[in-house]
Amino acid sequence: MKPQISILIFILAIISFETSAQKKIYHSNGFEFILSGADVKFNGVDVNTNMRFTLFLHTQQHVNLDFNDHFGLFAGIGIRNVGFIVEDYYQNVGFSDIDIEHQHWNKSTKIKRRSYALGFPLAFKVGSFDKHFFFFAGGEYEWMFHYKQKQFLDGNKVIFREWNSNRVNSWIPTLFAGVQFPQGFRLKFKYYMEDFLNPSFVGVDFGQPVDYSEFESTGMWYISMAFFINKKHLDKLKSGTAFEKSAYNY
Repeated sequence: MKPQISILIFILAIISFETSAQKKIYHSNGFEFILSGADVKFNGVDVNTNMRFTLFLHTQQHVNLDFNDHFGLFAGIGIRNVGFIVEDYYQNVGFSDIDIEHQHWNKSTKIKRRSYALGFPLAFKVGSFDKHFFFFAGGEYEWMFHYKQKQFLDGNKVIFREWNSNRVNSWIPTLFAGVQFPQGFRLKFKYYMEDFLNPSFVGVDFGQPVDYSEFESTGMWYISMAFFINKKHLDKLKSGTAFEKSAYNY
């Protein structure tokens, strides 16, 4: 059975169990700010990459299962915007058959690549849920469903978009770990276990032939700051009493 199917089955199992364990199961919603980086190698060259900061669109829905006050699980679904930025000489950013005679040889070129991803996380958490402080770790499969790339060269910008693009790996497994602080703030580190770009893709980018097998690496990682809120916390916000006791009232 494919891992992403197993994750979906687990999520459905938790939801179906909710009627018999209402006190231990609850939903939470969150959004995150992402600062990401990448390890990009092309034809033996370590390509210069820029840090990438994104705010939109990052939203998550979690189903939490607490076995007691110190150990639990969560699973869910989320959408986020992930990718990387390269800024280097034209011959190093991913094009094929570039030599010193090319008109753009040694020109500074920036290419931004990103995809909207639909993710299915599964993780365990350990800590003090009563005090709203815990550590968590787990894995997530992300489906890259909408790809976009931009090229900046000689003051010009060229944009390409594609749904379900074969330029990227469709499903990418990830590992993540982080810490939840009181009042709903959360810090997380995530590592992508497969390359972002699909090494089997051969075609044309920005009018220039490309063969993504020439990339030895397009691995990504990110650090995020998130804020999570559940229904009881939302009710407190509406009543004007939020944060008087805590951000969560299990």
